[in-house]
Amino acid sequence: MPKSTVYIETSIVSYLTALGSRDLVRAAHQELTRSWWESRDSYALFASQLVIDEASAGDLTAANRRLEALRGIPLVGLTEEVAMLATRLVRDGGLPAKAQVDAFHVASSTAHGIDYLLTWNCKHIANASLRGKIESICKAAGYQPSTICTPFELPKD
Repeated sequence: MPKSTVYIETSIVSYLTALGSRDLVRAAHQELTRSWWESRDSYALFASQLVIDEASAGDLTAANRRLEALRGIPLVGLTEEVAMLATRLVRDGGLPAKAQVDAFHVASSTAHGIDYLLTWNCKHIANASLRGKIESICKAAGYQPSTICTPFELPKD
């Protein structure tokens, strides 16, 4: 049986590699991420150049930790289809205009037929009030949307 595919959004590697937080919720997310990461070989992981670009930003030491975690993960292309779907996600109200990069993450995962989009970005991506609209827009564009979820929701295969 083929492995399920997972698009790793930037927040995942950020939580994975960050120093321990004193904030209880953030610390729990970090621990859940680290626990899920240990089972990552059960999945076929993918990212995009957007993830690499975002992971490269900021503090050099932290950026190097994020990039090291991403090493060896294949990148999906930022194709014309991805750009068109990202534009449609914003234009049709699935995501706000200020979340253009997030639209590209959703579009990258969906246009490439990836099963899951793994994220801790609950403001725009893993947002219960936006998820239905995001899925409807993807389906109207002819795609089966990736299941958007957090490490808490994605079982260890």
